[in-house]
Amino acid sequence: MEQNGNIASVDASILHADLDAFYASVEQLLQPDLRGKPIAVGGGVVLAASYEARAFGVRSGMPGRQARQLCPGLIFTGGHFSEYQRLGDAAIAVLADFTPDIERISIDEAFADVSGSMQLFGAPADIAARVRARVRDELGLPISIGVARTKHLAKIASQVAKPDGLVVVDAAGELAFLHDLPVELMWGVGPATRARLADAGVTTIGQLAQSSTSSMERLLGRAVGRKLTALAWNRDPRAIQTQRRAHSAGAQSALGRRPAAEAVFRPVLQHLADRIAGRLRAKERPCRTVTVRVRFADLRSVTRALTLPAPICATAALADVATQLVRGVLADNPGERTISLLAISASNLGEEAFLQLELPFHLADDGRRPGTRRGAARLRADLAMDAIRERFGWEAVNYASAAPGASRSVPDDFRRLAEKDL
Repeated sequence: MEQNGNIASVDASILHADLDAFYASVEQLLQPDLRGKPIAVGGGVVLAASYEARAFGVRSGMPGRQARQLCPGLIFTGGHFSEYQRLGDAAIAVLADFTPDIERISIDEAFADVSGSMQLFGAPADIAARVRARVRDELGLPISIGVARTKHLAKIASQVAKPDGLVVVDAAGELAFLHDLPVELMWGVGPATRARLADAGVTTIGQLAQSSTSSMERLLGRAVGRKLTALAWNRDPRAIQTQRRAHSAGAQSALGRRPAAEAVFRPVLQHLADRIAGRLRAKERPCRTVTVRVRFADLRSVTRALTLPAPICATAALADVATQLVRGVLADNPGERTISLLAISASNLGEEAFLQLELPFHLADDGRRPGTRRGAARLRADLAMDAIRERFGWEAVNYASAAPGASRSVPDDFRRLAEKDL
């Protein structure tokens, strides 16, 4: 079903295009006998679910056993990662036939500014309709598109349009459209923030807009409170960034319910650090700030960060810092006995510079600083592993200290597709 505003304003010229249930849709495209059936990509964990499976409550990241309990007829299928990449690229190429101003934010979604394309192709709503028709006809995939004056509102509109629809938000009616919607559709409102807002009696974007900025700052923190209040009034000055470079690299692992013990979390952190540090080295963008997020059994999350005196991109150094930070989180929360998720983010990225070696006179060599003897040795070992993996594949060599289960629950091919490139 297509939903459109009454009159598309020329100001509503930002598109957010999002392929629907992308990985599951590709599997149904490749295997026609799966069409219309509840399917999940994965096995031990659900990597993606079709809309038919979502109707039973099946969601990505859910353990396979739980998914089968919710949907006894669920069909699991393995992933075709090369096809995901090919079809995702092909959908973006269709969009590029209408405008060069594209900001791709993942394998299956992108923003586009079509304000300079209207003389050639017509109104933004017409362009969006043509993109959807071509993706359906040429690739056989459903795609939802939101059209609005700002990036935030265009993304929300594409969510409202799902599945397989088009929503155009006229500039004159954007607040009327926005304020009736639930707060969880906003960029940056996850389960924890949604629960905190609900406890304060805020369940719609309109209610958030009517709340004072100061009350939101007290509830959510200064930065988040200000940002969400502004977005609730559709104040979003961000432009399309066609040459966007990421300012951070991150990875996370859902653990289910595991004991909050170092024997559990350290190997997981080692595996996450390995995934992140390899990307930092490949793009020659070491980080100075390391952030960890620990989610407990009640879905409460705690975040800790550390900014280092020198940039790092060695796996062991990143894992050491992350382990130190998680120890601190657990020390500050002694009543928490169970961890459900661990995440690491590397930020404050720089360009690879000439490595200044340090004289070993006074400072202990903890292996974190790349200019020390131990730090340089760690980096050389990583570069050797990178070369082996480049030639023989990621699984050819690994750290013995990395969690053996963490790398198998979600295939690394899938992780590399889902994680943003630097």
